[in-house]
This record gives sequence, structure tokens and C-alpha cells, in this order.
Amino acid sequence: MTRHHRRRFVAAVLAAGLAAGAARAATPGETIAGAARRVVKLYGAGGVRGLEGYQSGILVSPAGHVVTVQSTVLDSESIDCVLDDGRRFPATVIGVDPRRELAVLSIAGEDLPSFALPGATEVAAGAGESVAGRVAAGTRVLALSNLFAVAVGDERVSAQHGVVSTVVPLEARRGAFEAPYRGEVYLLDYTTSNPGSAGGALVDWRGRLVGMLGKELRATTTGVWLNYALPIDEVALAYREATGKGPPPAPPSDDVAPFDAGVLGVVLVPDLLDRTPPFVESVRDGSAAARSGLRPDDLLVAVNGRSVASRSAVQKTLAAVPDGDPVEFAVIRAGEIVICDLGPKPAARRDP
Repeated sequence: MTRHHRRRFVAAVLAAGLAAGAARAATPGETIAGAARRVVKLYGAGGVRGLEGYQSGILVSPAGHVVTVQSTVLDSESIDCVLDDGRRFPATVIGVDPRRELAVLSIAGEDLPSFALPGATEVAAGAGESVAGRVAAGTRVLALSNLFAVAVGDERVSAQHGVVSTVVPLEARRGAFEAPYRGEVYLLDYTTSNPGSAGGALVDWRGRLVGMLGKELRATTTGVWLNYALPIDEVALAYREATGKGPPPAPPSDDVAPFDAGVLGVVLVPDLLDRTPPFVESVRDGSAAARSGLRPDDLLVAVNGRSVASRSAVQKTLAAVPDGDPVEFAVIRAGEIVICDLGPKPAARRDP
């Protein structure tokens, strides 16, 4: 081998070594740290046994969009979002997907570390393994969440590790009510059904977001607590459905009178508590509500994609919808999500 060839050989070996070093796999600690920067701590309503006032969320946009579970924590006039570095932002619910029980929040951040959700073309490919971003049973995964609210300020969220046990349709309940989502979920071999875990991130060992930790639910048949996560394609679909119909109506100012739902033919149960759930008491014959298929005993959960948890929230959200714009109610009926299109909002007749 000539000197020239030896030099080329040595250069090639050095280049290969440098490339291998640059492409080395991240350590588990590095993977956890990278993913944890994209997980937030959320604080809102709650604070009593069974109704914790905290949960987790996932940053999915550098501009400050957060996906999380739809829960009583978000039924608050003030929602605090705390980032991994301790920065605190007020958060606003900008949309919900009632069927998957996911919500999208917005904070006023810029250039934030975030996960990228699959695009519309990727998640429309099919079901099961053919859907981009899904993982198979036996895949090692990490769950990152603020379980039991042990992390505060700039403290890092907790990390758990295990595997995806299986992929099955969700059959679960919360109390006496069936969960509205019937799609597939990842069942995990470690305990994630903890207070505060809901809305946390499920990532693979390369740090890719593959799912979101679900709410605390029990299996319908056995009654045992389920440790599960929604696949990332379902999260992406929920994100687009919650935000894809244009910007939601801005919350009305305090000097704007609430809109009387009776104008649409909807009579809600009276306010017996501070936050009486917005059950439909009756529907007036021949009204827009009757034509939409709304029924007595329906539980109203969203108006035009905005979560509502009380009679007053329904009236305030309707007040923010411009006259003539379409009104759409999402209700829970017999454990299923039903969408009711009430047509254009009529000219305002306001509560006195």
C-alpha cells in the first residue's frame, strides 16, 4: 500500500469513527430530559378527594399549543401552565374533542420546545400498524407526567418505564358512566392510572411521541383500573378536530349579557350548585333544538368545540358566538357522543 493509499485509508477510518460518534444513540437520561422539556404541569379547578386540581399536558406547537385530557381541572376561570424550566403561563382552552375527551390549550409562548404531531395524510393511512406513529405490543416505552403533583416549579416531571402490553379497543367507565371513546388504546404493563398522570406523554426509547396517557378509568367488565394511552394518531386527529374549524369564539367580556339558551329551544336544569352540569331539562317543540335532535336528559359538554361544564358556561359561550354563525352542541347520550347542529344563531334575546 502506497503512502497515498495509507493516508486515504486512515482518513476514511477517522471519518467513519466521527460519523459513528455523532450518530450514537442517546442515553435513557438524555431521552427523558429531551422529552420532559415538552411536558407541562397544569393546575386548575379541583382540590378535593377524587377531583384533583392538577394534571399533565404536552406541548405540540412552538407557539404554545398544549394537548391534554378534558377534565374538571379545566373547568376553571384560571388555568396555570408551568413549563419544565419553571416558567408559568396562564392557559386558555381553545377547543375540545368530546369523543376522545381531549382538549387543546393555548399559552402565550414563543419558540417553545414541542413534539410534532403526525400530519393529516399520515394518520389517514389506515388502522393498526399501518397508521404512522403507532407502535406494536412489546415496544419499550417511557411515560412522563406530573403524577401526584410531586414536581413543582422547575422540577422535572416523573418518568416511568415499561412496555406496551397489547393494543385493544377501550371498554371502560368512570363511575357509572361509560367512556365515550371506543377506539384502540395501548395497555401498559406499569401503573399510570395515578392522579396527575392524565395528559402526560408516552414516548419510545428514541424520544418519539407515540401517545398520551389517558384519564383514570376502570375496565367495564372487571372493574380494575386501566393503565393505558391513546395512540398518537388519535391525539393528532383530536387536535385537528378541536382546532380545525377556525379560531374559537373569544370569551365574552364581563359586561356582555349571557345568551338565553331558551331562544334555541333548550331548557337547561336550574343552577342548584355553583357548577350544576348542563343537563337538558326539556326541548321546545318546533325549535332549532328539536330539529337538531336534542333530547331531554342529554348532557351538554361542548358548544362549537368549546368545553362547557355548567349552565352559566353554556350561556357565556353562546354569547360569544356572532349572530348568524352556526351553533353546534356536543352532548353525551347513553354513554355516546352525539353532535347536534342547531343552525345559525338567531338575533340575541338576552337574559335580563
